[in-house]
Amino acid sequence: MNITRGNRKHAEAEPTDGVGSGTVGRRSVLGGLAAIPVLSSLAGSTAPASAAAAARRGSVPAAAGDLVQGVERHYNAPLLAPGTRLVLPAGIKAVPIQDYYHRPQLAPAASAWPRMRAADGAMVDASVVPERGAPTRVAMLSGFTDGWYEIRHANGRADRVTWDASAMPFLWLHGEFGGAGKRPYDRFYSLALQPMSANPYSLATTIS
Repeated sequence: MNITRGNRKHAEAEPTDGVGSGTVGRRSVLGGLAAIPVLSSLAGSTAPASAAAAARRGSVPAAAGDLVQGVERHYNAPLLAPGTRLVLPAGIKAVPIQDYYHRPQLAPAASAWPRMRAADGAMVDASVVPERGAPTRVAMLSGFTDGWYEIRHANGRADRVTWDASAMPFLWLHGEFGGAGKRPYDRFYSLALQPMSANPYSLATTIS
């Protein structure tokens, strides 16, 4: 996984390497979201993210068919601000994750990016980071033939992350903006993104 930036400022993205099978855990996500703001010097760095290379230190390589997770990155306030944009390749579809805090499951219908339904059922432009108090956005994104996303911050800085889409054609998105209506989620203002080899919420289903 490669990360390029439009300037040499410190990054506000926390990498978390992870490989394994099963669903995406809320507890592991909150572990990163709670540590805000996060500052780390990542300019020019790379991290392994292919199915063959994305393994935790000391662990064995993932077996064929196992869920492989790329580097998870968190973008947080104050760098993450209203008006920040998430830019993706053309042709991406989004399937929201419903009832995320209790019994997470895929919504019955996909929508063409950047339109997707937030946790309160409203259709939103998910490419734009909202004001504080907006509802949670959680979705699995698919349709990646080129693995990349770009975060265009309101201050003019741009962070671009690339990965091998043939190994990880899905991208998990979790945005918490203070409107969850329950603790501790309502104190976060953060966007988390993580490439994956499969849709962990429905391993038997391919989103097209």
